[in-house]
Amino acid sequence: MPPLQFSLFILTIIFSIFTKPVTPAPAPQPEFPCKPPRFHRHPFCNASLPAPARARSLVSLLTLREKIRLLSDNASAVPRLGIPAYEWWSESLHGISTNGPGVSFAAGPVGSATTFPQVLLMAAAFNRTLWSAVGSAIATEARAMYNVGQSGLTFWAPNINIFRDPRWGRGQETPGEDPMVASAFAVEFVEGFQGGRGGSEEEDDGLMLSACCKHFTAYDLEKWHDLTRYNFNAVVTQQDLQDTFQPPFQSCIQQGKASCLMCAYNEVNGVPACAMQDLLQKARVDWGFKGYITSDCDAVATIFEYQHFVKTREDAVADALKAGMDINCGSFLVRNTESAVEQGKVGEEDIDRALLNLFSVQLRLGIFDGDPRKGQFGRLGPKDVCKSEHRMLALEAARQGIVLLKNENKFLPFREDVVSSLAVIGPHATNISNMLGSYTGIPCRKKSLFEELQAYVQMTSHAAGCQDIPCNASDAFHEAVLAAKKADYVIVVVGLDLTQETEDLDRVSLLLPGQQMDLVSSIAATSKNPIVLVLTGGGPLDVSFAQNDPRIASILWIGYPGEAGGKALAEIIFGDVNPGGRLPVTWYTESFTKVPMNNMNMRADPSHGYPGRTYRFYTGDRVYGYGHGLSYTDFHYKFQSAPVKLTLLKSSRANPYRNRVLREAEGLASLDIAEIEESCDSLKFRVQISVTNVGDMKGSHVVMLFSRAPRLIRGTPQKQLIGFDRVHTFPNRSIETSILVDPCDHFSVVNESGRRTLVGGGHVLMLGDLEHIVWVELN
Repeated sequence: MPPLQFSLFILTIIFSIFTKPVTPAPAPQPEFPCKPPRFHRHPFCNASLPAPARARSLVSLLTLREKIRLLSDNASAVPRLGIPAYEWWSESLHGISTNGPGVSFAAGPVGSATTFPQVLLMAAAFNRTLWSAVGSAIATEARAMYNVGQSGLTFWAPNINIFRDPRWGRGQETPGEDPMVASAFAVEFVEGFQGGRGGSEEEDDGLMLSACCKHFTAYDLEKWHDLTRYNFNAVVTQQDLQDTFQPPFQSCIQQGKASCLMCAYNEVNGVPACAMQDLLQKARVDWGFKGYITSDCDAVATIFEYQHFVKTREDAVADALKAGMDINCGSFLVRNTESAVEQGKVGEEDIDRALLNLFSVQLRLGIFDGDPRKGQFGRLGPKDVCKSEHRMLALEAARQGIVLLKNENKFLPFREDVVSSLAVIGPHATNISNMLGSYTGIPCRKKSLFEELQAYVQMTSHAAGCQDIPCNASDAFHEAVLAAKKADYVIVVVGLDLTQETEDLDRVSLLLPGQQMDLVSSIAATSKNPIVLVLTGGGPLDVSFAQNDPRIASILWIGYPGEAGGKALAEIIFGDVNPGGRLPVTWYTESFTKVPMNNMNMRADPSHGYPGRTYRFYTGDRVYGYGHGLSYTDFHYKFQSAPVKLTLLKSSRANPYRNRVLREAEGLASLDIAEIEESCDSLKFRVQISVTNVGDMKGSHVVMLFSRAPRLIRGTPQKQLIGFDRVHTFPNRSIETSILVDPCDHFSVVNESGRRTLVGGGHVLMLGDLEHIVWVELN
């Protein structure tokens, strides 16, 4: 072959090699049991059998050592049965998180996931539909990641502890301080996340994913003085336990049908939560919990090592397993259960019970039904993560949650044609990572507050003012002041980040960190026009200085707004979106830091100078109250219909009322709810409410209905939220909504012995400035 032809021949071969279509590699997938041809014939692989029967079959085939190695979140494989290892610990608080070892963004085709606003900001939206949609979107992305081997199916969220103390570093993870709102969030998120399929009474009802209510219970302290969450004994009255701390967990289990419950690190009245049998059994027996109970990570070790509740490691194992805990996050049970069995402190039946609960949940998830790609959710994959609908939902969640705290003389919104130059001051403004909050993952898209504001005003400058959030030096103030002087309008972004509040880190002050307050005041004093102050973070802040300063015209709280938070803020500042969020937690003054953080009492005690906690009981000064939030428009309310009198008939089976309490002078009575339960449905009614937008801007609005009960029972709340709804309004138009009132729930009060009682007399419904009295007559 001539040299030229040979060269052309070689080039043709090379070209064909590099242009030949390449067959794509098969998508990765998780390891799964019951693989044919060897392992699919085990009885526990037979999907036609009930889940309990399959679980019992599986447990019967295991040796004791195999059983023990399954009592950890990192459950070992059982190769002889074809069961691969499984990691129970994945996290999904407000999107798929990197915190749990069950999730990996580096091990497959999915490198990011939608990062929604932190829970506290989503709670500020007071929108049940939004909460459910977010849970469902996160679930879709989680199942998609599972299908390519990048996550498990069991996720430890939501955190539904009450945000009791404003210093708590994890308050940002919760739905706030109100037990009714925390309960509602728990139900909506769990139903959305688990696929809305957990409501059946059938134990083997399928699950898309497993959600976990945590941390059970009265957990809300990381580190205060010499106390940590590992050695803290939460001394809680029965009244506070039943009135405040337990309702979110009860709702999460009874209405949300959560398939997991996590017991907390702390002790409750002297007993470690994971060893408190009456606590854990109440969930199973009284609340009908069907699922598995996990410890918080190393919480069983804590029983022995930090709390010294028992003398030996084996005793800690025995106490936790016999109390009803099923799995230990960590290796403590794996290392110590065999010796506990040998010493007769744990029986194999205790281990079998735990495994039956664990396998039952895995069976409901379809883990033992073969190849997940052939299952109901097998179509989900990388295309379903970070999709546009989810990113738009993250944006909408931030829009609805952001709270306008102050807006003097309707300073906001800005008009683009008026703002020719803008200065954005603060270390937060260019750092998207600071906007995400704890338990976060890798966001789909990263755009800072500065970039999103710059999209509205081309001449936008930035100066940090503080080197970081702790702001321990004023060296950069001069540059920030110069930038502010040159601009027509100024936005200052300060507040908190995870260097100030997070897991294992509580705050010691409610003031802005370091010299942030001085920075704000310096900018306000030199700016041409009043400034806009934007506050970040979860914990309440004492910003009284800004509240009372006319040079600071507007204040916005944006919490940790997630990956789309910058865009949401810019839309609100420039009037494309009307703010409608409401604070889900009271903002206290700095003087509250004198209150001992370890005092768990919710009710005020004036004789000891104790002001109480949360809007329901707090009697001291506040910066902003629970539910505070402004709009660019104004709203008028009207009670369209509500009863004036309710009567519990004598035909009720509760007669004669054994637990009746009378106050003769006022003719009032209270009745134990347990004795009149059959009559409760007959007392329910709907309050019809008219909401009129009397301004010139459309927008959504949160309607909040409170009640105030007669003070017959000691410790009766000052008021309590009994219903809420988010409605969309148009200028100069009215819209009607209705809120269901269940007197046995909403008009009842928990007495000092922990019994919920219906109180007779005049109950006041409060809607904004309006009041309506409903008289409850107990014959």
